[in-house]
Amino acid sequence: MAIPSRASRPGTLFVTTSTCNRRRLFQVPHNAELFLETLQHYRQQGNYPLHAFVAMPDHVHLILTPQSITLERAMGLIKGGFSHRLASNSPVWQWGFTDHRVRDADDMDTRRAYVHLNPVRANLVPAPELYPYSSA
Repeated sequence: MAIPSRASRPGTLFVTTSTCNRRRLFQVPHNAELFLETLQHYRQQGNYPLHAFVAMPDHVHLILTPQSITLERAMGLIKGGFSHRLASNSPVWQWGFTDHRVRDADDMDTRRAYVHLNPVRANLVPAPELYPYSSA
């Protein structure tokens, strides 16, 4: 009997994925906005509640809870949907993603703060709420 992967069990997850070769794809406003539209499209379809997000120039952080689908499927929708909409002739994403299961309310607060402070730590903005491609 196969044991389900860690990411296929229900729960809320902190996820990070990078662009192919760390290309600064989301430095272009159109691309960042297109990614956020894709993210919200699959959220509105009921695939996941989206608790926090940030699209940095070359990677994204998400906190989401897949609903009736695996995390692998949710990330496939997000990454594949964006790639399709972008219609790029070159690879868009690095293979795979990393994930961390959010264990409790304190862990959620820590992860959400990490997501929202990411643009500040990268010196992109002085305050989280000033970064346009984030849920802050």
